[in-house]
Amino acid sequence: MNMRKKLAAMLALVLLALGLVGCMQSRDPSVNWRLSDSKANLPKLPQRLEIGKNGVPTLSVYDVTDRKTSDMNIESYVMGVVAGEMKNDWPMEALKAQAILARTFVLKFCQDKQSKYEGADISTDVAEAQAYAPKSVNARVRQAVDETRGMALSWQGEYPNAWFHAHSGGMTELPSVALEYKGGDPAYLKPAVSEESDRAPDNVKAWTATFTRDQVAKACADAGTRVGAVETVELGDKGESGRAKAILVNGKAVSAPSFRIQIGANKLKSTLIESVAVDGDAVTFKGRGFGHGVGLSQWGAYRMAEEGRTAQQILQRYFPGVGIVELW
Repeated sequence: MNMRKKLAAMLALVLLALGLVGCMQSRDPSVNWRLSDSKANLPKLPQRLEIGKNGVPTLSVYDVTDRKTSDMNIESYVMGVVAGEMKNDWPMEALKAQAILARTFVLKFCQDKQSKYEGADISTDVAEAQAYAPKSVNARVRQAVDETRGMALSWQGEYPNAWFHAHSGGMTELPSVALEYKGGDPAYLKPAVSEESDRAPDNVKAWTATFTRDQVAKACADAGTRVGAVETVELGDKGESGRAKAILVNGKAVSAPSFRIQIGANKLKSTLIESVAVDGDAVTFKGRGFGHGVGLSQWGAYRMAEEGRTAQQILQRYFPGVGIVELW
């Protein structure tokens, strides 16, 4: 009888120990990727995507360089995007944050939109999707994608708009201002101070872009507003970050985001324009930053990663209240 009691007691201790081990494993902070937000629910995978090996969705991707469509799993596609959107020697946590955004972007795209390339779920055309550079994928990029496998952003059970840009110029902006977005400004995207890395190129921190009067007039017309011969150019309404919402040409308001695209987004690097001057045939803009200025700033992510912040902390900084969920 005593022997049976001893055996029962030993068994109870073993079971208790196993239970404690299980609890300890579940509290491992290295796998605690969910942000502290009750709104973080699990979004549904886009219905049109076929689920492949290990539950990973498969994509049909049209490559504009090769001019052909190939099937690949999302993780392989994300590697090419991370390598296309960031340099592959950037800090690991910045690469991880970019991987989660890239994965979120393609899932939302496949859920809400249709590629303009027939038979493709998405393309490598930056006009509709993300940059893609599979030849630049290295061990660091693979690690960043592998360590965030299946992770995406979630807002109230839906995929949020995973916008990002190169350099904020010091502060991000609302989509309605910087992107002329008509869908309403999401609660998870507010203008936020963004400390950018000092390693950013000088011509991104501050830039000058000069165009002819005819180029400005054509860009205005292409943006939907005919202004005639350009006489005056001024800055119109601005957002909280200082980005121009409109440019006044001959007194007519022209959408600044649309004007930037039409005049050349790699020349007029942002709508964070500090001054504009007309001198002879030249119209000169001076400003800061690179990109539309909404969501994550890549050079801001670089700095945060350098300072020891995690991908989770980086994303929470630019998308407050949005959760990170593991989909597969």
